[in-house]
Amino acid sequence: MLRVAVVGSGPSGVYAAQALVGQTAVPDVRVHILDRLPCPYGLVRYGVAPDHEKIKSLQNSLRAVLEDDRIDFLGNVEVGRAGLGPAKLLELYHAVVYCVGAARDRKLGVPGEDLPGSHSATDFVSWYSAHPDAPPDAFALGARSAVVIGVGNVAVDVARILARGADELRGTDVPERALAALAASQVRDVHMVGRRGPSGAKFTTKELRELGALPSADVMVDPSDLALETAYADPAAVPAIVRRNLTVVREWAARPLQGRPRRIHVRFFLRPVELLERDGRVGGVRFERTEPDGTGGVRGTGAYQDIEAQLVLRAVGYRGVPTEGLPFDADRGVVPNVAGRVVRDGRFSPGEYVAGWIKRGPNGVIGTNRPCAKETVNSLLEDAAALVGRPLAADPEAELRALGQQPVRWRGWLAIEEAEAALGRALGRPPVKIPDWAGLLGAARETGSGGPGEAGH
Repeated sequence: MLRVAVVGSGPSGVYAAQALVGQTAVPDVRVHILDRLPCPYGLVRYGVAPDHEKIKSLQNSLRAVLEDDRIDFLGNVEVGRAGLGPAKLLELYHAVVYCVGAARDRKLGVPGEDLPGSHSATDFVSWYSAHPDAPPDAFALGARSAVVIGVGNVAVDVARILARGADELRGTDVPERALAALAASQVRDVHMVGRRGPSGAKFTTKELRELGALPSADVMVDPSDLALETAYADPAAVPAIVRRNLTVVREWAARPLQGRPRRIHVRFFLRPVELLERDGRVGGVRFERTEPDGTGGVRGTGAYQDIEAQLVLRAVGYRGVPTEGLPFDADRGVVPNVAGRVVRDGRFSPGEYVAGWIKRGPNGVIGTNRPCAKETVNSLLEDAAALVGRPLAADPEAELRALGQQPVRWRGWLAIEEAEAALGRALGRPPVKIPDWAGLLGAARETGSGGPGEAGH
C-alpha cells in the first residue's frame, strides 16, 4: 500500500487526493489530508466572499472527494509543531504532498504602512469569513473613508463588502459580530486604487460588474484616469477580458450618480508613496500620479494626490511562507521544485512534493489547481515503486497523537457543520460560521465520534 499525506485541505490538496485515489497505476493507495484548521476546504471556506454563493458551492464537490473511504481528513494537525516536521512525516508516510498555499500578503513598502487603521486585505477577508485566527473585533468600521490599494479580485471583494448594506449579507454565513460591525459601519466612500490603468488590472469582468449592481452604492470613475489608457487606441489588439473591463469602466465614467448612501471610487494610475498620520493613526494616503511608460509598465510623473482615509486595506498579492524543514525560494515565495518534485541542494528529495500556490506562486483561479495537482501526482506515481519499499510506522494517526496533536476527523467536521446550522437557526439566518478556535473544537468534541481523540471517518 502507498501511504500519502497531503498537507492542506484547500482545492489543491483535495485535487491531489482525488488524483491519487482516481488513478489505476498504483491501485492500493491511502491518503491522509492534514490541515492546521479543524475545518476543510481552505480558501473556499475562508477566502471566497460570503455573497459569492456559487463559488462557495464548490465545497460540495470537494466534500464528495473527502468522503471517499480511501481518504481520511485529519484537521487540527499543525505541521511544524511539536516535532511534526517534514522529516517526521516521512517516517509516517511514503510520500508527502505540501499544498500549503501562500499565507502572507505582500507589503507596500511605504512609510506609514504600519499605522493603526492600516491592514492587509487578507486580515479583513479572514475577519468577515470567520477565520479562527482573526480577532472578532478587529474592524469596528468607524471610518468615513476607506482606501483599498489594488485592482484585483480580492480588492473588488473587500470594496464590495465595505459598500454593501448589512441586510444584503444577512442571508450569508458572515459571523454575527462582523455582521453587526458592518451594520454599524460609518464608511461612506470606498476608494479602490491601482497604479496601472484598467487594461493592467487583474479583476475579472464578472466581479467588476457586481460593483455596479450594488443597490446601496454609486460607482464613480474619473474620466481623466481613463484618458491615460493607451489600450483605448486599439481595443482589438488587447485580450477580450481587457476589452470587456474597459467597456465597464467607460460606462461607469459616463453614468450619472443615483444618490445612493455609499460611493465606490475606482481610480487608476495612482501609486501609493506614503500613508499619512493623523491623531496617531492613518488619516490618508499620498499617491503619485503615474503614466504609461511605453513598454507595458508605468512611471511616476512627480505629481501627487492625497486621498483621505481612516481605513486602508492593501490587496497587492500574496506570498508563500517557508515551512520549517523544507527548502524555500525566498525571492519567488515557493518551494523549489520540478513538476512538483521538491528540490533540495540541486537534487530531488525522495517522497516530498508540492502543489498549488506553494509550487507555482499565487496565480490562477481555483480551477488552475486541478492540472497543477495532477502534474504533481503524476510525478509521485512515477516514483512510487521506489517509495513503497521504505518501512513506516504502523499507525500514523497514533504517532500524531503521541506528539500531542489532537486530530479532528471527518465526523468531527460534520459536527461543526451541524453546530453552525443550529447557530444560524437560533439567529433566524442560514448556517452561520463559528469564528473561534474554542467554539470549533468544542463542537467537534461534542459528537463523541470523530472529534479530537475519537476515531471514525
